[in-house]
Amino acid sequence: MVLPVAALAIFAAGGVYVVVRFHRFEFVRRIGEKSALLSWLVSLAPLAAAGLFAFINVTAMAVVFLHLVVFWALFELIGWIICKIRGKSSRRGTAGAAAIAFTVVYLAAGWFFAHHIFVTRYVIETQKPLEAESLRVVGVADAHLGITLNGDSFGELTDRINALEPDVVVLLGDFVDDDSARADMEAACRHLGEIDAAMGVYFIYGNHDDGYFGYRDFTSADLRENLEANGVTILEDETANIGGIQLTGRRDRSFRDRLTAPELTEKLDTSRFILMLDHQPNDYDAEAASGADLVLSGHTHGGHIFPAGQLGLLMGANDAVYGLTRRGSTDFVVTSGVSGWAIPFKTGTISELLVVDIVAVK
Repeated sequence: MVLPVAALAIFAAGGVYVVVRFHRFEFVRRIGEKSALLSWLVSLAPLAAAGLFAFINVTAMAVVFLHLVVFWALFELIGWIICKIRGKSSRRGTAGAAAIAFTVVYLAAGWFFAHHIFVTRYVIETQKPLEAESLRVVGVADAHLGITLNGDSFGELTDRINALEPDVVVLLGDFVDDDSARADMEAACRHLGEIDAAMGVYFIYGNHDDGYFGYRDFTSADLRENLEANGVTILEDETANIGGIQLTGRRDRSFRDRLTAPELTEKLDTSRFILMLDHQPNDYDAEAASGADLVLSGHTHGGHIFPAGQLGLLMGANDAVYGLTRRGSTDFVVTSGVSGWAIPFKTGTISELLVVDIVAVK
C-alpha cells in the first residue's frame, strides 16, 4: 500500500510543478490578464499531451510524464547555475521551453530505437570441434507481442531472420507478454514456422511467457501448442545436439524447480561445445562453473529506459545488462531484444536481432 501512495504523491507533485511552471510562460500570462481560469486551463496542456499516451498504455503515459518533469527540473537547475555564473537573470520560460523541446526529441529518438530493429553480430571462437567450420546462431529475445510488434510485423521480422541465413534460431524468452492477444500469438507462431534454419528453431521460457495475472485470452498451454505445431522445439532444462554442439535450454529463474547449471551439464561431454540459453542473466558464476562455453540471455532489454539498466546492476538484479562479457572460460552475451515490456520507447539501448557466429579454430 505504501508504494502506490508514494507513486501517486510523486505524480501529483510533478503535475503541480509542471502546471505552475507552464503558467509562467509569457503567452499564458497574457491570457491570464483576460481570464485567469482560461490561463490555468491552458497550463494543463503538458499534462494533456502526456495523457494521450494512455491510449497506448498507462506505463507509456507515466514514462512521458516523468521525463518531462525530470528534464524541466534539470533545465531550470542548469539555467539557474548559468545565471549565477553570468550574474544575469534568465528569460522567463526559457528553461521550460527547452525542457519540452528536449523531451519531445529525446522520446522521439526512443520511439525510433524501440521500433527499428538493428542486427548485432558477435564472433565466438572455439577450439572444440564443430561439424562445419562455423555455426550461425540467430537469437530473438523479448518480443513481448503487442508492444511494438504484432503478429503481422513479426512476419516481417522472420523474413529478416531468413535473410541472415541462420543454421539455428533460438528464442530467448518473453515471446509474449501478460496482455498479448491470442491472434497476435497465433500469427507470430505461424511465422516462426516459416523460418528456414537447417538445425531448427528452439524456445526457452521467459518470466512473462507463462503469464502473471491470467487475464490474456490464451493460456500457457495454448502457447505451447502453437509453438510445437509450427515446428518449434521447447527446451525446459533439456539439451539438443545440433551441428556438433550441445544446445542446453534452461527453465526461467521464475520456475523454482529448475535445475542448477551444473546439474544440467553434469552428463554432457565437456570436450564438445556447450551453448546454454537462459532468459535472465543473473546466474553467471554457476554457469561458468558448469562448463558452458557460451550463454545467451535477454530479459534486460539492454537497459530499456536509462538509467534502469545501471540501477539493476547496482542492485544486483542482473550480472550484466548488455553485450559480451567473459567469466573464466565462458562467454556471456546479453541481447537487448527485439522489443520490450509495456514501454514503446528505448532510451538506454536499441532493439536488435542477435547474430552469433561460432567459429572453429585450430
